[in-house]
Amino acid sequence: MKEKGDKNMAPDADRRDFLRNLAGAAGMASVAVVPGAAKPKSIPLGTIQAAAPTLTPTAVTANGFEDPLERMRADLARAMAKPQDQRRWVMVIDLRKCVGCKSCTISCVAENHLPPGVVYRPVLEEEFGTFPNVSKRFLPRPCMQCGNPPCVEVCPVGATWQRSDGIIEIDYDQCIGCRYCIAACPYNARTFDKGLTYTFETLQGVPAGALVGSLEAEKYELETPHEYGEERPRDDGRSPIGNARKCHFCLHRLEKGMLPACTTTCIGHATYFGDANDPDSLVSELIASPNVMRLKEELGVDPKVYYLQ
Repeated sequence: MKEKGDKNMAPDADRRDFLRNLAGAAGMASVAVVPGAAKPKSIPLGTIQAAAPTLTPTAVTANGFEDPLERMRADLARAMAKPQDQRRWVMVIDLRKCVGCKSCTISCVAENHLPPGVVYRPVLEEEFGTFPNVSKRFLPRPCMQCGNPPCVEVCPVGATWQRSDGIIEIDYDQCIGCRYCIAACPYNARTFDKGLTYTFETLQGVPAGALVGSLEAEKYELETPHEYGEERPRDDGRSPIGNARKCHFCLHRLEKGMLPACTTTCIGHATYFGDANDPDSLVSELIASPNVMRLKEELGVDPKVYYLQ
């Protein structure tokens, strides 16, 4: 009902005309149907498909836009064709593009079947400013894959070691769960697997009659992960339960020619990955930027994760 004194409210007919004109100016295919209005004519599917832009499967699309994911996939293919000791994997994170959505964190959990308490790629948040002019900034923090890793030095059994391409691995069969490496990491990039499951922890105390579907949920959690290209079922307390765990740049995906999960799921294209030994790679260009920095560089651990600010 039109309120008294409201001169800005148009009659329904004028409102419908206004919406139709607005939709036509914006190039929209249709608008919501207003009760009493004529039903808009449908557009043939072939017309829509013909008008839709088609992206080429290369790094550069038809309109000249370079797709960073496609370029990184091409960089990865060149890197995997070289011997392992000739690669130098690095990750670049553009903090100006990170919106704190944590899609990288979630995709990492899904990719590696991470249990409660085990996080490979948290996104740290910081609030700054003075009320009411406040804002937030975000810092994704994977394992830095240090060139001089302190975690390797303190491991008493040699379970943590460095590959020739720079990735730090953990031998779950060798790890005794002493957690020295967790204490030695200056980035808090390591966590401990206590053998928990989200399903069991969440459903404790819930009546038995309300546990419909819980067995299927737990079955999904106990699916075999493929870290380091190995299958390790999570049952009977076997490794990696009782071990230290960390990000490994999705090594099992790299071996199959795929980018790390966090890189492909970043909605803002803020995460980049590639071989820094390749001068033509995207990451080589980015780490040469004047606005690049690394965390705690003064410690001399030579982190392989770079940030653009």
